[in-house]
Amino acid sequence: MSKRFMIVAGETSGDTLAAELVRALKKQPQFAQAPFPPKFFGAGGSKMAEAGVELSFDLTQHAVFGFFDVFRKYLEFQRLFNQLVKVAEDRLPDVFIGVDFSGFNRRLAHALKERARAQQGPFTNWRPKFVQFVSPQVWASRPGRALQLEEDLDLLLSIVPFEKEWYAQKTPRLRVEYVGHPLVDRLKTFREKRLLLESSDCKPVVLLLPGSRRKEVSRHLEVMLAAAAHIRTQVPAEFRIILPNENLAELARPMITDSSIKVQIGGLSEALCEATMAIASSGTVTTECAYMEVPTVVLYKVSTPEYWIGKQIVTVNYIALVNLISGRGIFPEFIQQAATVENLAQASLHWLKNPEARRKVVQELQPVLATFGTGGAIHRAAQAVAALA
Repeated sequence: MSKRFMIVAGETSGDTLAAELVRALKKQPQFAQAPFPPKFFGAGGSKMAEAGVELSFDLTQHAVFGFFDVFRKYLEFQRLFNQLVKVAEDRLPDVFIGVDFSGFNRRLAHALKERARAQQGPFTNWRPKFVQFVSPQVWASRPGRALQLEEDLDLLLSIVPFEKEWYAQKTPRLRVEYVGHPLVDRLKTFREKRLLLESSDCKPVVLLLPGSRRKEVSRHLEVMLAAAAHIRTQVPAEFRIILPNENLAELARPMITDSSIKVQIGGLSEALCEATMAIASSGTVTTECAYMEVPTVVLYKVSTPEYWIGKQIVTVNYIALVNLISGRGIFPEFIQQAATVENLAQASLHWLKNPEARRKVVQELQPVLATFGTGGAIHRAAQAVAALA
């Protein structure tokens, strides 16, 4: 009988990561050589579908931005949540894998774990394993959530080097495996290409990366474009907006008044090969910029109530992963009111006018990049999941 994997990812980056994990799992000897291949089902996006996951719906189309967005879409998310619980009840997966999207996946894992514990009706003799790939940032806010993870998870796959030690101190019964960062394999070829292409004689190229959600683009792109206009008065830079899909591109185009600024759909890795620097929304993309050695000005804006709620529960000094790992602001961060045209432009001009300053940033990045490992993160994650299954 084939193994059944239920896998759930709710954002663009998680969709990519889940697809990579599925492909790696299929190559594991115990599955590749089995008479009945494993079955993968759940919810995610187009990349998971391409990898062979049977999707109940595209969860990446429901990504949210901030606390109040979650509240506004509560009924919608409850419907999707209930639908996935029903899928699990009908198909009784051997392994549940949540990929990032921690708020939703933590609750879903807990709900399914409770049914498995009950051992009643259709759940008699159902003993699934529960995996979370990419740890929730419980070390940054509400650390008490780690206790629930310890109760519900059989395996937590971490891509951040300090997390394993943190969990060992807080929740010693939770098995945590640090597998390295998936970006190393994904971007290694592009990074090598960038090092060959880099030249100070070229016209500066600045990437504008407002985010992968509609509200991120709405809140971030306008100030980015204004900063670009200010920068242009002093440096003849080329600006490119990179967005993950056409829906976001349609949202962005009416905001652009400078016809020389083009919107590009996808192809971020290739664009990073040619970039002098970037102005980016905080998230996975800033880690991609770091690995590609692209100096990046980081910003993030939410509604005022959401900002003040966040101020009460977030306990770390930085939001970009590269700064969290290093413990200092290698990439300048401008949050909420600080994300002004003047601040973004001034930080950018410092790098654009001073090649030595850019080289210094790249040097400061090296100890951080060393913690990402030398590659093979997805392979190690697949090995750990396969052994658990």
